[in-house]
Amino acid sequence: MAARLLGDQTAQPRLTTAQTRIQITQTTRRWNKSKVDLTDALDFWSFAGGAANVIQQLGWPEVAYGVMESKVTTGGLMFHPWKRARTTFQYLAVAILGTDEERAAFREAVNSVHRHVQSDANSPVKYNAFNRELQMYVAACLFIGFEDSHQLLYGKFTPEQAEHFYQSASPLGTTLQVQADQWPATRVEFDRYWNIACERITMDERTRAYLMDLVHLRMIAWPLRIMFGPLLQFLTAGFLPPLFREELDIEWTETDRRRFENLFVFVSFVNRFIPKFIRGGGTYGMMADVRRRLNAGKNLV
Repeated sequence: MAARLLGDQTAQPRLTTAQTRIQITQTTRRWNKSKVDLTDALDFWSFAGGAANVIQQLGWPEVAYGVMESKVTTGGLMFHPWKRARTTFQYLAVAILGTDEERAAFREAVNSVHRHVQSDANSPVKYNAFNRELQMYVAACLFIGFEDSHQLLYGKFTPEQAEHFYQSASPLGTTLQVQADQWPATRVEFDRYWNIACERITMDERTRAYLMDLVHLRMIAWPLRIMFGPLLQFLTAGFLPPLFREELDIEWTETDRRRFENLFVFVSFVNRFIPKFIRGGGTYGMMADVRRRLNAGKNLV
């Protein structure tokens, strides 16, 4: 499909939400009916779809080649996976929990890396890590990851909760170069944005091979790969919308879907007995490390 201008308010999506989002049909009642925001999504299991989220981000060729061709190998996913995981999780922690000053400091640290991420004459697509449209798409992927996992854990949002949760999520993009007016004004408008954005999803053989290496954990030691690989592959497939599974030729049956949702029904039940400070301890720990690095004058990324 030809790329369309995402800012065109008259454009109608060619794709449906059934194609671009995962199906959540479990009927777990929400723990409460109060308003929820992104800080309520800081749960260990909220990051279970991390690999699937990377796949969604790299669905746009410009993002994919920006990652695959990056000359900054010190933070490359396939070269230094643990460092890349730390910096990614710390970015999310700063975006959600940080002050304006902490976000500005992290933005500058990321900018120092992004300055080296741009296409050259040999790149099959043109890209620049400072492109706000690309950053908006990546931020949209991050929001979807949090929204999907939170609803799987705590039950589906009411319309009011969905809107409030969405409105709290704009710092996922504005912590970098995304402008406030780029973030769709309402949750309904975001659905339209997302469905049009997904028209640009396409993966060539190089991108598919790179992503399947990620799914099969080929960047870490084989003992860990054997221990965690099957679970990661199952979770990744479960968090991928149909459109992305088709691009990667990943099979997903109705039985798989029921197993996936039943897993989260179980996790949701267990989570009721775990204090919030433990469930979100990892993210708060990441935020504490960012503050320690800032105070010590150390590099953030």
